[in-house]
Amino acid sequence: MPVKKSSAISRQPSDKKTVVSASLRAAAKQSSLDNIPTKIATKPAASRNDKMSVPVYSLVGRAAGTMSLPKEIFGKVVNKKLLAQALRVYMTNQKNLTASTKTRGEVRGSTAKIQRQKGTGRARHGSIRAPIFVGGGIVFGPRTRNVRLDLPKRMKKAALYSALSSRAGDKGILGVSGLEKASGKTKEMAGFVKKVRGTGEIKGSMLIVTGEKMETIVRGVRNIPGIDVLPVNQLNAYEVLKHDFLVLTKDSLTKLVKPEIKEQK
Repeated sequence: MPVKKSSAISRQPSDKKTVVSASLRAAAKQSSLDNIPTKIATKPAASRNDKMSVPVYSLVGRAAGTMSLPKEIFGKVVNKKLLAQALRVYMTNQKNLTASTKTRGEVRGSTAKIQRQKGTGRARHGSIRAPIFVGGGIVFGPRTRNVRLDLPKRMKKAALYSALSSRAGDKGILGVSGLEKASGKTKEMAGFVKKVRGTGEIKGSMLIVTGEKMETIVRGVRNIPGIDVLPVNQLNAYEVLKHDFLVLTKDSLTKLVKPEIKEQK
């Protein structure tokens, strides 16, 4: 006859399993507490680079070092909606809406009633200058008008920075040194453009940004298609995006970073 085991003996394996699982939970909790850092870092320790470098060329097209571009101007996130709005405002303000038509009160013609009111079997008419007749006035035709849109200064500045950042992202910004020594010859400026492009040909458009108006540079590039010169105080988002390459002088970059404050009289 088989002997039955006591209830204490039968519960012994389960009690041992409970003790082992409890000890494992306690060890896991202690290890998680040990992994908690005692000090939380509020700022990354690594330093960031706030400058971007672009090549600089001399007037003869030779490499003359590099130029650092500040990221707060040339490293912005491009705001495409703001650029579209700035371009629309600029192009609208460049239009001259001079088309004009004459109404029935401005065209030549008799004021007499052209036919009697009744008895002709035709429609009733009063004036030969009505729009329904050949030579009559125009209804709802274009008129000379002046349309001007405005954009706040902060939005203009932000649009310009977005355009410059877009051009810097496309690697379309170069530097130039010694531009004040230019003689104003077209051959000299054409050679500079060819050397800078590296293709030996003048392809694509280029905008040369100077610190102030330079007549010699303007005279040197006015017969070269696609090459324009603009002082930095007239720089805008439209001109930046219109050209494939942007050539900056050191003086223009300085004035772009720290614009001059005009004294109010």
